[in-house]
Amino acid sequence: MKPKLFLLAIISGMTWSSLAQIGGQSTYQFLNLPNSPKLSALGGKNITSYSSDPANALANPALINFEMHNQMSANYMNYFADVNYGTASYAYDFGRRTQMIQAGVTYIDYGSFDGYDESGNSTLEFGGQEAAFSVGYARRLGRTDFYAGANLKLISSKLEQYTSFAGALDLGISYIYSEWDLIVSGVVRNAGIQFEAFNEVREPLPFEVILGISQTLKKAPIRWHITLENLQEWNIAFRNTARDVEDLSGNVTPDDPGFINNVLRHTILGAELFPDGGFSIQLGYNFRRGEELRIQDQRAFSGLTGGVSIRFNKVRFSYSYAQFNRAASSSFFGLMINLQ
Repeated sequence: MKPKLFLLAIISGMTWSSLAQIGGQSTYQFLNLPNSPKLSALGGKNITSYSSDPANALANPALINFEMHNQMSANYMNYFADVNYGTASYAYDFGRRTQMIQAGVTYIDYGSFDGYDESGNSTLEFGGQEAAFSVGYARRLGRTDFYAGANLKLISSKLEQYTSFAGALDLGISYIYSEWDLIVSGVVRNAGIQFEAFNEVREPLPFEVILGISQTLKKAPIRWHITLENLQEWNIAFRNTARDVEDLSGNVTPDDPGFINNVLRHTILGAELFPDGGFSIQLGYNFRRGEELRIQDQRAFSGLTGGVSIRFNKVRFSYSYAQFNRAASSSFFGLMINLQ
């Protein structure tokens, strides 16, 4: 197997399980990984988390707000098979609390691999890295409760001797009604093209449409989140032949996910306890990940995520944990520093 094909096969296997059905349609799948421990704990995708953390803007640029001014966020995940993934971001207010700009970096290192030629002879080791640099801008739309933002991203990738370069745009809009502590958001992510393709083979970017809503309960320190992902492609439920049922006569009843199953696979639920406090707890459930990784007659808690966040003076530490199956899990660590 050629080195390029060997590496891409490994990368495809390590890509997040939540991308299993539609992930193979595009390149730069690392752009779909969560940007911070908090977003990971809320189910992996969230566009309604309004806070001072500039990492939230990597998921929804409309959430860039004046509370992020002079805040820096750095996050790290030791992913499957020693894959290293991380993000860093910073925001600055230059418009008297009306206009904000944010810069961020997303980086993934797939590690090193043993190289072989077409005859199976050992060659040099090789690696793979991908990165995206983004600049985001947001502002309030007049005197309304609507906020709009955009992220412009430059993406680079090097897989063995092959390189590529691309540009993408995220567009977000959020309705923030403070009287009800309600946020409704919509985001179009990764709309763009490859400027330079792998070995002259152009591939689409992981374009996605996401909607979200969240609100804090009036009589309890709990904020709930509902996120609808991958709305650009409705039918993401698929037959799993391992769940086919065969009777004593050999007749097979195929696994056939229905309408409700397909709806749920677009849905991510999340909740925060003490969302505005110095100490907070996050929980999430990703229905698609849980369904696609579910093994019959085994309980592995696939799809369930959780995390905590603690503030120490001007530093906030965050941690999240995600269990994919009995053999695979990930821990995500983050620091947010107030530079004011």
